[in-house]
This record gives sequence, structure tokens and C-alpha cells, in this order.
Amino acid sequence: PRNKEQEQEVLNWVFAVIGEKVPSGQYEDILKDGIWLCKLANKLAPGSVKKIQERGTNFQLMENIQRFQAAVKKYGVPEEEIFQTADLFERRNIPQVTLSLYALGRITQKHPEYTGPTLGPKMADKNERSFTEEQLRAHEGELNLQMGFNKGASQAGHGGMGNTRHM
Repeated sequence: PRNKEQEQEVLNWVFAVIGEKVPSGQYEDILKDGIWLCKLANKLAPGSVKKIQERGTNFQLMENIQRFQAAVKKYGVPEEEIFQTADLFERRNIPQVTLSLYALGRITQKHPEYTGPTLGPKMADKNERSFTEEQLRAHEGELNLQMGFNKGASQAGHGGMGNTRHM
């Protein structure tokens, strides 16, 4: 589900970093063409997006999003936290876009050269986590299910009923 407060917080942060007023309009419409995202990336890592399509075909505007994705990946956002182009451009998964931008906000805190506004909770300097083997295994199992790697599970229903003998 979408969280309007988080979306507003993200917009406020994006435009505070860029140094512009938040334009009026819907969250996804403001971000859709990727122009502001590219400007954001260039503020965080100057020169990380070489070319920004200010206008053009859908294909050209989608390239903005792809350039942004490449830039933030290089900046340190884990690939699995970066939204897919269609999530934003086709409004397929707007909450994922918000999560990606929070992830980016979090990563700025790992860049000592970055002194701009922060997004989300302040990260602790040292974050040591210790998980038991069992917790890690359980989590891997969950991830595999989410990714659709439930090998063998799909064969469960095959032929089960056919072998029952009616006496």
C-alpha cells in the first residue's frame, strides 16, 4: 500500500537536495520522467548522470530512469533495493519507488562528503548484527519463496489423486 506521508517526505527530500521547490502534482507524475531523479543523482554524485533527456519519447524518458538506476547503484544502493523502470514509468509499483529513494537517502549517510538533508532515520555508525544460523536459514527460505524458487513445490498436486484405489 502507498504511504502518502512517506511519499511527501521523499519529495521534500529530493527537492531539498536539488535545491528547488517541490512542484505541484502527483508524486508519481513528478518523478515519472526521471528528470528530477537524474538531477538528484547528480547532486549526490556530481556527473553521475551524463545526459538528461528533458523531453522526448517515452523511450527517451525511460532512459532517464535507467541512468538514475545505474547512478544510484554505483553510489551504493543495493541492486535489490532499486525499483524497476516499469514500477515508476508504468506506475506498476509506486511503493517500491519510495523504498528505493529511502534506501538512497540512507546510503547518503555513508558518504562523508555528503552534507545535505537526510531522509529517514539516522543510521548508527556501527551496526553489528549477529544472527543465529537458524535465523539466517529461515530468512533464506523466505527469500527463495518470494523469488519463486520454490523448486519442486509445483509438482505437489500432480498424480496424487489418480493413485487412490476405491475399494
